[in-house]
Amino acid sequence: MCTDEIHGDESGIGRRALLVTGTAAALTLTTMSFASAADGSQSTKTLKGTLPPGAPDFVYLPVEVPRGVREIKVAYTYAKATVPAGTQNNALDIGIFDERGTELGGQGFRGWSGGARTEFFVRADDATPGYIPGPVRAGTWHIALGPYTVAPEGLPYEVTVTLTHGPTGETPRPSYPPERARGRGRAWYRGDCHLHSWYSDGRRTPAEIGALARAAGLDFINTSDHNTHAAQAHWADVAGDDLLVMLGEEVTTRNGHVVALGTDPGTFVDWRYRARDNRWAKYADRIRRAGGLVVPAHPHATCIGCGWKFGFGEADAVEVWNGPYTPDDEISLADWDNTLVAYARSGRRRGWLPAMGNSDAHRDPDRIGGPQTVVLADDLTRTAIQEGIKAGRSYVAENKDVQVSFTATGGKGEVAGLGERLAVDPDAPVTVRLEVSGAPGCTLHIVTDQGTLFTTSEPTATWRTTASYAAYVRAEVRHAPTVPGLPGALAAFTNPVFLGA
Repeated sequence: MCTDEIHGDESGIGRRALLVTGTAAALTLTTMSFASAADGSQSTKTLKGTLPPGAPDFVYLPVEVPRGVREIKVAYTYAKATVPAGTQNNALDIGIFDERGTELGGQGFRGWSGGARTEFFVRADDATPGYIPGPVRAGTWHIALGPYTVAPEGLPYEVTVTLTHGPTGETPRPSYPPERARGRGRAWYRGDCHLHSWYSDGRRTPAEIGALARAAGLDFINTSDHNTHAAQAHWADVAGDDLLVMLGEEVTTRNGHVVALGTDPGTFVDWRYRARDNRWAKYADRIRRAGGLVVPAHPHATCIGCGWKFGFGEADAVEVWNGPYTPDDEISLADWDNTLVAYARSGRRRGWLPAMGNSDAHRDPDRIGGPQTVVLADDLTRTAIQEGIKAGRSYVAENKDVQVSFTATGGKGEVAGLGERLAVDPDAPVTVRLEVSGAPGCTLHIVTDQGTLFTTSEPTATWRTTASYAAYVRAEVRHAPTVPGLPGALAAFTNPVFLGA
């Protein structure tokens, strides 16, 4: 084995170049070069340095790979700092691009593990979860470092690259789950569209997720590992007549996260941009062109980089409830309701934003299907589920036991359900009916653009109004408050029914 060590300069960055494309900046470190070697041998080099505060979002380490390499393996470490309370400590993500380059939206992406792993490998016949198997071709590869946060004294890092020389193996042909399961025709189907496996920072295998999804009473799920599509070829055995597995990605930028819901197999969506870079519309279009829905996730989450800053003009739906119900979900719910108010008072008849809820489950004890989105769809297929979500024909429930029925009926017998419009004159009578089961001890609330106008502790509610008084109606089912003066956590909520011609 041949081993070399490379050191950076006093700033820890080594000979470097600052590459600027539009408004996005990236730092390029000293190139790590390898020579050809005998089959079966290994060559190793290590780069040490320190990234300063204010380092760009992405730092690239070029690696010159010669011909005849069977496997590339990368290991890295970085040091945490001693920082005062409230000061950001060091966190460093990692991934890799092959000889096709690091261009945004290009073909070079070969994997990303964020901060979930300290080492990974790529070769033709296999790769670490989160990475794409395929030949290790000659050329300049790039290890991508993502300094998520940097302490005031800097982020010391060490990257070790080991090449194994020899003939390449055979790359397996990917197998993807079918786009259809055995449905019940037009019916209510339960799903969880925000889940993480061990192909990103989750701890569960696809098989374990599938078993838990079935136990949670789910009919469909959507894969959504962070910033990689590597998992998509590993779900075929999980899907079945009783479980539709849709494919996607959680596009995890530094200005918010978005679930790409139900994209074509093998779709990769880049994430290396911020709101100021004016690139988001391009990648939202990439999701839609791949047959997916654009769903901003946990828009008011408090984790660093989680708050959604791209606006909702490109969204097909929004994740209002994420995992166990917390204050940031309450803020998301209120913010979403404000969009309904603005839409209802605009006079427009299209363009409102439906809501959904997902578990964002990563590991035990995270509960898959808590919450779950219950969708009225024509069948249990990718297209039908997406159409139901996009139309807002859905409600969100904390578990499989909670069932909600919510309708609005006009004086002439016209009926509208979730996501629909009841076309009635402004002063025509409208009867709103809400029925809930599986939520003992909860209160039922009917909410309009005027606020909450009706509450009951009974499992059914009937309320009468007019379109001139309520531009829309929707329902919330809440547990008893645990803090006086604050609303109780949700057990369920619905998308709206709009009233008026």
